[in-house]
Amino acid sequence: MGFTDIFKKQSTQKGSSLDNTEKEDGGLMLKDIIAPSALKITSREINLGTKIMRTYFVISYPRFLNEGWFAPIINLDGVYDISLFIHPVETERVLRQFQKKVAEVQSQINEREEKGQVRSPELETAYHDLEDLRDRLMQATERLFNVGLYVSIYGNNEADLNRAESEIKSIFESRLVYLKPALFQQEEGLRSIFPTCTDLLEVHSKLNSEPLSSIFPFVSFDLTSDKGILFGVNRHNSSLVIFDRFSLPNYNSVIFATSGAGKSYAAKLEILRSLMFDTNIIVIDPEKEYEYMAKAVGGRFFDISLTSEHTINPFELPRPAEDESFAGVLRSHSIHLTGLFRIMLGGLTSEEDAVIDKAISETYALRDITPDTDPEADFQEPLLSDFEMVLGGMEGGDQLAQRLSKYTQGTWSGFINEPSNINLDYKFIVFSLRDMEDELKSVAMYIIMNHIWSMVRKDIRKRLLVVDEAWWMMKSEDTAAFLLNLAKRGRKYYLGLSTITQDVGDFLNSPYGVPIITNSSIQLLLKQSATTIDRLQKTFNLTDEEKYLLIESQVGEGVFFAGIKHVAVRIIASYTEDQIITSDPSQILAIKQEKARMEEEN
Repeated sequence: MGFTDIFKKQSTQKGSSLDNTEKEDGGLMLKDIIAPSALKITSREINLGTKIMRTYFVISYPRFLNEGWFAPIINLDGVYDISLFIHPVETERVLRQFQKKVAEVQSQINEREEKGQVRSPELETAYHDLEDLRDRLMQATERLFNVGLYVSIYGNNEADLNRAESEIKSIFESRLVYLKPALFQQEEGLRSIFPTCTDLLEVHSKLNSEPLSSIFPFVSFDLTSDKGILFGVNRHNSSLVIFDRFSLPNYNSVIFATSGAGKSYAAKLEILRSLMFDTNIIVIDPEKEYEYMAKAVGGRFFDISLTSEHTINPFELPRPAEDESFAGVLRSHSIHLTGLFRIMLGGLTSEEDAVIDKAISETYALRDITPDTDPEADFQEPLLSDFEMVLGGMEGGDQLAQRLSKYTQGTWSGFINEPSNINLDYKFIVFSLRDMEDELKSVAMYIIMNHIWSMVRKDIRKRLLVVDEAWWMMKSEDTAAFLLNLAKRGRKYYLGLSTITQDVGDFLNSPYGVPIITNSSIQLLLKQSATTIDRLQKTFNLTDEEKYLLIESQVGEGVFFAGIKHVAVRIIASYTEDQIITSDPSQILAIKQEKARMEEEN
């Protein structure tokens, strides 16, 4: 049988014709274009050429239907069609049938009592349900409907079809809803799922208004919590995406997007809103994008460069926490210093690593700092030049000292060969690395992150550390390992790590990239390029629909993951927020010009 024959039969039954779609010049009709060349209809399925289709109908529902039980079927990742037919039943006719049915059930209950038989819970439950529904029907608070629910699944072959059948039946049956195949009625099933509103299967179950509402098909996941900050608006149902990162198993997040897709904008918006909830914010800013925002909210902005007045001494020791010993802190800091010198010197052999480790211990001992030192004592930490001197006097250390000299002499010595003079006692702190030479950015990031980590361990507060353009840290194994260590250990110290990057390839190619993602309870994917989307799809288990959504998204649009839930989101800021956090050069220029004009007028 041809597909157009079925379509023609359908049109005739509806009392309408599709002849209007016929071309004036050749007689080709729309249904001829969209139809397969032929159909093979069997008792269990229909062959549509390259696809096989099988139709099922629902025959049984449980006594109670929970709200949203149909959502997993609607959101199922697969190709299938669902038809839902709702036929109202006249209340007056139903009430007459109910009166007869109630009398029958009551008679059965009375008969069992007269015979002295044990009472039947099924009969008593049925009696109470009938009486309750009859009362609500009489009060017009409920109506009754004949409901037909049909599902058609598709597969490339018999094995695909059976696999899809098993999956969808298991979802239905886990909710005590049972399906049956439309045996010898597959043609009627096909015509019933056409968008012509024709119910030819006519397999109905009676449902009243309340359980029927639970089958409402236009549902989607939402992430609206009782507390937290507004991340954006759900693009599917316009609900608010409100979430508290500190309510999750870990407090970390990652943001991936192409350049200009709005990743820094989204991060700034979260920062601005988090500040209102007493969260301390620290930002590693490679492009000086957060300067205006820091000044606007009363934060502190540190411009880190070789000529900057702000300096950090990498040998500065953190004070031990209550559950830590000074010896443990000294040992841990020495390990971090070894990682720093590995970056600064472009790698170390095992022999050089041993020399560096010994030189670090002797450098601290030069200032009377040993594992037995009293942490409350007033001591002065050594500088990098002290380490160079010690290293130069050791066997096998001459060459290392020469390689290190560029950091202790000349222009490269300004940032890391001076005592620390940075005060971190602010609610919002930004470290800008834009003016630091590219070859030193990884070194500077490592030093700053270690300095922040020392402060976090010493003084536990609710904090969020934002690392923008994190692909810089993926260039070195030591900086990438340090970032992963923060992601794993931050929760113990009430620290959330937000990792932002546009270079997805560099991030995922690092052996530390994927573990950082898996240790992040929140993930935000904004617009992606076609060259990286397949890699992201595999990493984040994206559906094809989500994949194409990310390719076609506009600025500030993407997919928001929190735990096991994810929704399509649009980032929206108020006018005042937008003026503070914008990264658009034209907007920034306009704001500066307006500010200059107002100053001139005053």
